[in-house]
Amino acid sequence: MTTTQVSITDLIHSWLERNVDRAGLNWLEEKRSQIAQGAAVKVFFTAFSATPRYTGKNSLQLTPSDLQAAAIARKGWFPIDWSVERAARILLVLALPQHDESQYLQTLEQVFTAADIRELVALYQALPLLSYPERLKARAAEGVRSNMTDVFNAVALQNPYPAEYFDNLAWNQMILKALFVGSPLHLIQGLDRRANPELAKMLVDYASERQAANRSVSPELWELVKKSKVKS
Repeated sequence: MTTTQVSITDLIHSWLERNVDRAGLNWLEEKRSQIAQGAAVKVFFTAFSATPRYTGKNSLQLTPSDLQAAAIARKGWFPIDWSVERAARILLVLALPQHDESQYLQTLEQVFTAADIRELVALYQALPLLSYPERLKARAAEGVRSNMTDVFNAVALQNPYPAEYFDNLAWNQMILKALFVGSPLHLIQGLDRRANPELAKMLVDYASERQAANRSVSPELWELVKKSKVKS
């Protein structure tokens, strides 16, 4: 586990200490320890699924200083509107042994494949915190393709991963989908930095189609077109 991850896990744990009762914390600490020590993968899967039974599903109450600490621990990390179960599930994922890259990635793929919508949201919001991020680009793109808006938003909004790791094609497709499903562009990190001329053309074409069908066009689209053309 890297120094940054130690800081991140310490932060998440400190937040949960304020939001979860002692019985729930004891359960979580026991499972984290078992997972970190290389327990059978089944232990992780079972704990990941069972988490809300022990932690509850309340909102994770964070202060402005908590959010500032998060941004220091990991640039762009903004865990706003998290639930306690989401934070606890991410803590379990961060406990997975990472020395064997192949096994680590295989376990992640298995849990992504089997996850329900609430679990998927937690997993996709954990993307910027996970090891071997370069190897997770295909999985992140899968989240963008999801027909579940909550899952799409978990990747696209308030998440530094796409701006850091998506190529222009994947990035541009994510922006178009955000417009299509009505997700606010201003919550997408790196929007100005990743503006590109190909995106400007795609946005203009999309707007033309909307207007031809007498449908409204988000004002955010035109702002992004201006920024994208400047990059040409």
